[in-house]
Amino acid sequence: VQLQASGGGLVQAGGSLTLSCAASGRTLNIYHVGWFRQAPGKEREFVAATNWNGDTTNYAGSVEGRFTISRDSAKNMAYLQMDTLKPEDTAVYFCAAADVRTNFLALPIIASAYKLWGQGTLVTVSS
Repeated sequence: VQLQASGGGLVQAGGSLTLSCAASGRTLNIYHVGWFRQAPGKEREFVAATNWNGDTTNYAGSVEGRFTISRDSAKNMAYLQMDTLKPEDTAVYFCAAADVRTNFLALPIIASAYKLWGQGTLVTVSS
């Protein structure tokens, strides 16, 4: 499966953006989906994840209550709704997929568990 993230852009602090992750080549239904981000000069960090059927989610503490991850199986898509954005949310955001067959015990939040990655989309939050 190939992943393509989109929806990034420039937004003022307090604003909202919705990122999309389009999957092609194979159904996304056998994958957990995660969003990660990497700010300039920093390591890639976990943002949010949803399990294969969307009934379990996990968020980094820094985005809890502001971001919402979701998925649409019919469209083979995943989303990250980002509200109340802050300048420190500025980063390149990546969507990633982890095969549920090798990650069936828990929803992974570490990047190494995700073997499929999209190209990233830049989110810039101005103060």
